[in-house]
Amino acid sequence: QVQVVESGGGLVQPGGSLRLSCAAAGIIFSHYVIDWYRQAPGKQREFIASATLGGSINYANSAKGRFTCSRDNAKNTVILQMNSLKPEDAAVYYCNVWRGSESYWGQGTQVTVSS
Repeated sequence: QVQVVESGGGLVQPGGSLRLSCAAAGIIFSHYVIDWYRQAPGKQREFIASATLGGSINYANSAKGRFTCSRDNAKNTVILQMNSLKPEDAAVYYCNVWRGSESYWGQGTQVTVSS
């Protein structure tokens, strides 16, 4: 059984940082693309970053310059380091582990940015 778990969310002041983690079990981690998405209340789910099979990272424009994504296949983990957080970054952050038509989502981790 495949399990995807996000962690690291919480409450942070504007300008602060958070480090989110996505861990997956039950798969050969290095064979899957790992994407980060977020969804704010009343909005559509938004792509943030993608850790590809080759190790390169692709970012949405909203994440460039402030967010850094990295994958550690040995630990079956992808990290999303978020700096200079803004109130508009508040959302539930999700991890999507996929290859081809096979796709697994975690339950998400809540990020709140407020003073």
